[in-house]
Amino acid sequence: MTEVLVLNFTYEALNITSFQRAVKLIFAGKAEIVHDRDRLIGAQTFAMRMPSIIRMLYYIRRPMQKVALTKKNVLIRDDHMCQYCGLHGEKLMTVDHVVPKSKGGPSTWENLVAACMRCNNRKNNRTPDEANMALRRKPKQPKYIPWIQIKRNTLPDEWGKFLFLYNVSIEERIG
Repeated sequence: MTEVLVLNFTYEALNITSFQRAVKLIFAGKAEIVHDRDRLIGAQTFAMRMPSIIRMLYYIRRPMQKVALTKKNVLIRDDHMCQYCGLHGEKLMTVDHVVPKSKGGPSTWENLVAACMRCNNRKNNRTPDEANMALRRKPKQPKYIPWIQIKRNTLPDEWGKFLFLYNVSIEERIG
């Protein structure tokens, strides 16, 4: 694994970077190693442990970013759970327009939900009221939270104590 978790000066998770970029930040005096891996890297004249987590030595101010509207992010927001019947399953889910596109329904956070194939076919080209299918939760645009970026990578054990802030329930993620 060549990914390195980057923490802000205040130990908040900023992002994930490559091993090469992390080493450049360390040697430039902009970051320090918080946790390293057991593996040594280097040549005969120099060796260092491979960093797993680095911390910036100055505070980086980041504006709140919006979460991109993608199928993957809609499924993550809904925790891969059908918003009609409650079925759970990563591979079984599709994205459904609550108000169908043919009836003027936009492709927005508030009009897209995760749905299993069975419910999506049953609802067909109708609104939930017309199909007599109730939504379990009203869809909302999620707040920007780094877990969406971090969740897509494999998560080393040592990263957990710095990412505990992002282990919140689905209601807290979008509330």
